[in-house]
Amino acid sequence: MNFLRTIPIAHRGLHGKDVPENSLAAFLRAAEAGYAVETDVRLSKDGTLVVFHDDTLTRMTGDPRAVSACTLRELKELSLCGTKEKIPTFAEFLAALGEVPLLLEIKNMPQVKGGPLAERIAAEFARSGYRGEYAVQSFQPLYVRAYRTLLPHIPCGVLSAGHLPADGFSPPFARIKRRIVTHMSLNAWVKPDFISVAFGDPPRGTEKFKGVRLSWTVRSEQDEKRARALADNIIFEGYRPKL
Repeated sequence: MNFLRTIPIAHRGLHGKDVPENSLAAFLRAAEAGYAVETDVRLSKDGTLVVFHDDTLTRMTGDPRAVSACTLRELKELSLCGTKEKIPTFAEFLAALGEVPLLLEIKNMPQVKGGPLAERIAAEFARSGYRGEYAVQSFQPLYVRAYRTLLPHIPCGVLSAGHLPADGFSPPFARIKRRIVTHMSLNAWVKPDFISVAFGDPPRGTEKFKGVRLSWTVRSEQDEKRARALADNIIFEGYRPKL
């Protein structure tokens, strides 16, 4: 887990003006600058792993549909923030990344079970020939547990924050699910190698965790100093931390 401790991690790539988040251009900029990369993976309607953060396409493309309602062909017709950049497939992302250290967030998809999803992601890594270090994290502890069970040598971590929007949790038992995530209640069962917590809004029990701690999303040098007092490393955007 060396890179998780030592190399600042660019949140959705090194994005900015005219370089959208989670675009191949943003990832290549981060790699050229010497940073590790954080990104997100989810499934299209036809089962392709794609690199995209939001449940819906609205914010990044202006299309109101959900990512899961679109085929890969439909997704490839869209542009990111009006630029020439397209939504990458996970395979395209890995091919572009080469050996750059990677922190992969598996997005929560309520109808998708952890075991088959973990197998699909692991298979894509194997097919790609990706040679870099990587770690996996998710807000969904069942996904973390599934990946850890499948590949115990890969560092796996739990994402959390002290406060999360209620509408981010599907029924039934949405309130219970939210409490589990915000309190990291399943850590004793999941046994994460690291935790990744919101900067300025850590969940209860963070101070008791003995493994690696990451802080997200840090947006200035001043905030970085505060974050590093409590965390081993940062996930950042909007500025360039020192290496």
